[in-house]
Amino acid sequence: MLVLSDAALDALLAQDVPYGDLTTDSLGIAAAPARIRFTARGAMVLAGTEEAARLIEKAGGTVTSVRPSGTAVEAGVPFLEGHGPAGALHRGWKVAQTLVEYASGIASRARRIVEAAPGVTVACTRKNFPGAKDLSVKAVLAGGAVMHRLGLSETILVFPEHRAFLSGSPETWIADLRRRAPEKKIVVEVDTVADAIAFAQAGADVLQLEKRPPEEARAVVEATRGLPHPPVVAAAGGVTEDNAAAYAAAGCPLLVTTAPFFGRPADVKVVLEPA
Repeated sequence: MLVLSDAALDALLAQDVPYGDLTTDSLGIAAAPARIRFTARGAMVLAGTEEAARLIEKAGGTVTSVRPSGTAVEAGVPFLEGHGPAGALHRGWKVAQTLVEYASGIASRARRIVEAAPGVTVACTRKNFPGAKDLSVKAVLAGGAVMHRLGLSETILVFPEHRAFLSGSPETWIADLRRRAPEKKIVVEVDTVADAIAFAQAGADVLQLEKRPPEEARAVVEATRGLPHPPVVAAAGGVTEDNAAAYAAAGCPLLVTTAPFFGRPADVKVVLEPA
């Protein structure tokens, strides 16, 4: 399924080819029949392939095969092929390649975290590059993770920066939040074990442990397990494929991470040649 509209894809092409392809046009090869093939240089989880294919089509080419987002491929596997005039394929080539490389990088990192902690939900934050949310969310889902929160409008997450403005006990404002938004979970970010236990006793539904090590996460899980309504203990901040298993073993059923958004793009080889 495409998450970028034709208008958005047109804008990407316009940024890269604002006044024509000077090199291809000057060489006089724009009308020559050509073919194009995208191949994985290394193991990766594909994302954004549908948008890449549509970019080739928008540029004037014809796509003959494309593997869907979420597909895991090994090095050397072709995943998008097409043909058309050389000028059309040159116009769509780099934008399509770059888009699928960045999206597949996100999807591949998300998949590695998911695989490192089987049975645990991996949720990615909204801290994607501004303006790239639609494709970033698609890549996260392609990797097998979920979104933590898409924006401020959908969930209640009380940060220390919110609590600085509050007076009264946690029990009071948590109860007030329940009256104002009875269908929502109350999530509280904490950065100490003592605060986590206090907010759990006050009625928080989810404790988001900010940059606390797995042993502290385990201490919170054990200290709150006996409450009438034990909270979900979520590890957040610094969660990666290297420590995901440790947080899962500590008893955290939810891992909140930004790691998939930051890293190298996937490496994609493109062959564009005469047909």
